[in-house]
Amino acid sequence: MVLIRDEDKKYLVDEFSKKIKNSVDLVVFTSNDNECKYCKETLQLVDEVSALSDKINLTKYIFENDKDMVEKYGIEKYPATVVAPAGEQDGRIVYYGIPSGYEFGSLIEDLENVSIGDADVSKTAVELLAKVDKPITIKVYVTPTCQYCPRAVGTAHKFALLNKNIKGEMIESLEFDKEASDAGVSAVPHIVINDDVTFVGAYPDDQFAQYVIEAYNHKD
Repeated sequence: MVLIRDEDKKYLVDEFSKKIKNSVDLVVFTSNDNECKYCKETLQLVDEVSALSDKINLTKYIFENDKDMVEKYGIEKYPATVVAPAGEQDGRIVYYGIPSGYEFGSLIEDLENVSIGDADVSKTAVELLAKVDKPITIKVYVTPTCQYCPRAVGTAHKFALLNKNIKGEMIESLEFDKEASDAGVSAVPHIVINDDVTFVGAYPDDQFAQYVIEAYNHKD
């Protein structure tokens, strides 16, 4: 069974032809572990997406077998999907869990933004992010049916695209339920920055950036 409907494929082919300017890498990490939730579906999804544009380069790795690439991309669990500029082994924009439901739109937006190396972010947010000169990790806990989550994920990923010191992670709470529970997730989007600063909601990018700076100022 296909995951992307034919009418949606036609739309995306046209969309990608207009908005994907340069080649972009779509890198997926799955596992041979039969207990992996949605590894098979994640592989099918990226196969279908990559087939829609010759500028999307799909690479697949097995978490247990390709430890060198796991380390280079900074991958911690699976399934993981990374969007990176072509030829750059860069894991700053990552999805932990299948990017389905509302998050499928986030994946499409990331492919387009990464292909041009830019993102639509407010001037205030850009100025704040320019101060970040040490590692910051933004974790956004989501569920596939949360209509507000893609905005938070999109913001985290835009920040990662604009500043190489920032990593943006989408974490699907139902797939990684223990981690979500340990993080205190009771509503989504639930954002945790550097395991220090936490808030809930899809905030405008300038307010989101203020939380990033708060975490930055706390970091030694």
